[in-house]
This record gives sequence, C-alpha cells and structure tokens, in this order.
Amino acid sequence: MFITLEGIDRSGKTTQAALLHEALGPEALLLREPGGTDVGERVRELLKDPDTDLDPRAELLLFCAARAQLCASVIRPALDEGRDVICDRFIDSTAAYQGAARGLGVDLVAGLSEIAIAGCRPDLTLLLRIDPAGAEARGQQRLAAGSDDGSDRFEGEGIEFQRTVAAAYDELAARHRDRITVIDAEGSVEDVHRRVMQTVEQVAGSR
Repeated sequence: MFITLEGIDRSGKTTQAALLHEALGPEALLLREPGGTDVGERVRELLKDPDTDLDPRAELLLFCAARAQLCASVIRPALDEGRDVICDRFIDSTAAYQGAARGLGVDLVAGLSEIAIAGCRPDLTLLLRIDPAGAEARGQQRLAAGSDDGSDRFEGEGIEFQRTVAAAYDELAARHRDRITVIDAEGSVEDVHRRVMQTVEQVAGSR
C-alpha cells in the first residue's frame, strides 16, 4: 500500500510518518518529499534554503522533477515488490502550496503532477489537520527549546500563508474523499498515532 501524509508545516507529519513506518515493520519504505533520491535531496536543499529566491513556477517545476525521479527509481519499484511505501508529503502538498498559496492554480499543478508521477498514485492520504495558530505555537516552542532554527523557506512564510495552505488542503480533501482521510492532529503524539493506525487498518482491511 502507498500511503502519503499531508498537512501544514508543524502539523506533525514527520513524527507520524516515522511512527507509522515503525508500526508497519522493517519491510515498509519511509520516504520524504522532496528527497528520497540523490537528485531529490539536492533539490530539497535548494528549495528549503531561505536565501534562495525562486520564481513560483521554478519552484513548482523543481518539486515535479524531484517527484518524477522518486516515483521512477524508488516508489514504483518498491510497490512492484509488494512493499508498503510511506511518504512524508506528495502531490497534495504541491497543489496546496504552489497551486493555492503561490497562486499558480490547483488544476495546473494537478496536470503537471500527473506527468511527474506517471500513474504512481497513493492508495491512502492522511491529512493531519491542525489550526495554523496552534502549529505556529509549536514552532515557537521548538525555537525556544533550540530544536528548530526556523530557517525553512516555507515555515518562514508566516501564518497567513499557512492558513491559505490549510484551506486548500480542506478543499482537496472534499474533492478526493475516496483517497484523503482527515486526521485530527491536535492532542498528544500517541493520540494522533492511534487515529492514524485506525484509519490505515480500516483501509488495509477493505483492500
């Protein structure tokens, strides 16, 4: 099964992806986007660098290039081997961030994403929903604790940017009810993990 996790910055995706990977066992493959390949990791460094000034169209195409490489060289071969694949961000992130928040248009982004993934679509997408103000408070706590340097280009865009992204995610969830399940990301890490596992087990049992 191919599972993706989505949500605004600091929604807990990375933590929940790691916990899901642990629950599914060592044969499952855990990936992040952009990343997962040498090409993807180099693109990630560029996209995350707060000193990089990118036109939104260039940003979009870089995401798509990294995704095309990841699908062709890692995700598709793993799925063909019968392995579970978990990915921290995928096509919905690009639709929400570049399509909606950057103003390029969700439909345009969807079309380019189809070219990039070449049919490599998730079976299940878990959208971790958290209020943007709560996510920002998490970020401030991490900064105060010294566990986050706040140097990410996207996390540094501000709360209004994150609100636009959150609204776009809600629209995507409504449009793709067959694939996207909204998970309440408020509460403890353990509580959210239980909600994630309930959904994954339900979907896996119906396949």
